[in-house]
Amino acid sequence: MYYPEEVIEEVRTRNDIVDIVSQYVNLKKKGANYFGLCPFHNEKSPSFSVSPSKQMYYCFGCGAGGNVISFVMEYENYTFVEAVKMLADRAGIALPEMEYSKEAKAQASLKNTLLEINRLAANFFYYQLKQPSGKIGYDYLKEKRRLSDDTIRHFGLGYSSKVPDDLYRYMRSKGYHDDILKETGLFFIDERGARDKFWNRVMFPILDVNNRVICFGGRVMGDGEPKYLNSPETKIFDKSRNLYGLNFARTSRAKYMLVCEGYVDVIAMHQAGFTNAVASLGTAFTSQHAMLLKRYTDQVILTYDSDGAGVKAALRAIPILKEVGMSIKVLNMNPYKDPDEFIKNLGKEEFQKRIDNAVGSFMFEISVIRNQYNMQDPESKTGFYNAVAKKLLEFPEKLERDNYTEAVAREYMIPEADLKNLVNSMGGLIGVTTREREYDKERIRQKKEKEDGIRKSQRLLLTWLIERPELFEKIRGIITPEDFDDELYREAASMVFEEYEKTGGVNPAQILNHFIEGEEQYREVAALFHATLSESLNNEEQRRAFSETVKKIKKHSLDVKGKTADIRELQEIIRQQSELAALNITLD
Repeated sequence: MYYPEEVIEEVRTRNDIVDIVSQYVNLKKKGANYFGLCPFHNEKSPSFSVSPSKQMYYCFGCGAGGNVISFVMEYENYTFVEAVKMLADRAGIALPEMEYSKEAKAQASLKNTLLEINRLAANFFYYQLKQPSGKIGYDYLKEKRRLSDDTIRHFGLGYSSKVPDDLYRYMRSKGYHDDILKETGLFFIDERGARDKFWNRVMFPILDVNNRVICFGGRVMGDGEPKYLNSPETKIFDKSRNLYGLNFARTSRAKYMLVCEGYVDVIAMHQAGFTNAVASLGTAFTSQHAMLLKRYTDQVILTYDSDGAGVKAALRAIPILKEVGMSIKVLNMNPYKDPDEFIKNLGKEEFQKRIDNAVGSFMFEISVIRNQYNMQDPESKTGFYNAVAKKLLEFPEKLERDNYTEAVAREYMIPEADLKNLVNSMGGLIGVTTREREYDKERIRQKKEKEDGIRKSQRLLLTWLIERPELFEKIRGIITPEDFDDELYREAASMVFEEYEKTGGVNPAQILNHFIEGEEQYREVAALFHATLSESLNNEEQRRAFSETVKKIKKHSLDVKGKTADIRELQEIIRQQSELAALNITLD
């Protein structure tokens, strides 16, 4: 499903990005660009840049970036089509009928139908909650969960009646047939007939970040099993890539996200004013969840249940969050099991105090280890000290290890010098293994550093070429798109080079339109066009930097090609490497 490229480009060019962004963000001109506070994350110093020449925006704090269409999508929670329509209306552009490929038409039609059925189902459940037959569900939410009518309405909570095919018959009355209803995950349909998957349950509609109902969770009324039932994965729902409450939490101005276990905890926290709470959807916390959160914050406070299962869940989530660079704390909810119980009994002020006093993930892990030992038994106590020392050895940097050694010693009243000696002694015993591990880590770090350096050089070169198109002539015959080894970078570079050959310039905002449907790719391409040089560079340094960047990219490209080259190709690569060594490109 798409509009012709020329139509999209007309919509984009008829809507100046500074004019549009100014409606949402207070911008101030600084040099050639405009700056303001980023609307996509909480900040005190302006790092959100809008470039009139590029017709693009970029936040140097959170990495959000794109053109005027993507800005409207992100800020208004619009789909691409919705954003194009809004901007077209603003510019007085009459949009043509959308064009469809056969495959795209089928996929779009299926997804739109599933979304529409889910929307109707959510409305149906909400309506049923207020009927006499829904009293059991309404009383559960009002009396047991103490949710206000505003909260119930805000989250669209509902009830699925005891009639086992109530929703099914309603959907059939709307003209939907069994073949499409099977795709929703809302029904059991076989040769014996059809029945609702959710019945006699309080219903929790689950929305994506664009506020579309993508699936449901249901809590049984009475003693039925399972207590909580979730929709299966469908064409519009992937449980490892969605978080309950994120559609609301993403607009919170808090610097951190509260991650908990269930729907009710999220709702209870939002009702109490903690609108930055989210929960995973009937599955363990995944790397996809972590990356999703990383888009909106770099700080997470885990508010999992205080029971054994909650502790295990926190321990599983910590390394996943660390992997994407998150700062992690863990909230202590004792003597209550979960945020819902805590807030009901002690109130939101006390909950805020617990948030303020949440412990770092490492100290939490140490506390879990402590609970495994009897500190009154000398042998068990020694075992705890050894376990702590082993845990401290996970820090490769001595300074960081010493800081945590001091903190642990203070917290558990262990003589600091004795704990340091134990850590050093244990490090010596496992020194060979440790050294091997550190060697492997260093080798991986160096490899990653090299790869990151190449990618940075490629980003930098693309930025130079966009800002100063005359530089294309400086690299003609030296650098081609094929020298960009990353597939995404190579695709973007091909478009940049092609546009220059056609027009003598480069329009990054137009190029970005080609990546609008792939969210992660889109963000990375946007960042490609915003690599920056230090403003302190003088002309001599700029000349040297440009030449070295070109040589670095070409050398890496030749090295990669050399690994799979035959004899003849290898001879050509050696010739090019020889020429490269003497290459000196200037900006003059």
